[in-house]
Amino acid sequence: MKNQQKGFSLIELLIVVAIILIIAAIAIPNLMRAKMAANEASAVASMRTLNTTIVAFGVTYGTDPSNLASLGPSGAPSSTAADLVDNLLGKDPAVKSGYSISYAAVVATPVTQYTMLAVPVSTSTGQRKFFTDQSGVIRQTTDNSTPTASSTPIG
Repeated sequence: MKNQQKGFSLIELLIVVAIILIIAAIAIPNLMRAKMAANEASAVASMRTLNTTIVAFGVTYGTDPSNLASLGPSGAPSSTAADLVDNLLGKDPAVKSGYSISYAAVVATPVTQYTMLAVPVSTSTGQRKFFTDQSGVIRQTTDNSTPTASSTPIG
């Protein structure tokens, strides 16, 4: 009588492993690009939130905040800790989703002006840099230059 063995041969297993490796080689770069796009979208959303929050701060306290920490949480809201944003955005600089967001207020008459700059913490967290000011327009650069008020608006 002949013995019949059940299972996979070594060749069949090697072919399956090779197919899995090929699929992984295709999927991993796409995953990294998707993660960078998500980080960039989060940075833009954070800058929009901060723009709105700075307007609310100005309406409530009659002046713009001196730093991002003034917008952060506290026990009782005040002009030094307004409790308008969470712990991540209420720091100076704010670091969220692989981006560092810095804020600078420029006192001018009659309106206080400010600038915000969001830069990736590393090259693996994002490629674009973002800029906004009191106009509320978020601008970007894709090269190594620092974005300014004359950079391309995001679309």
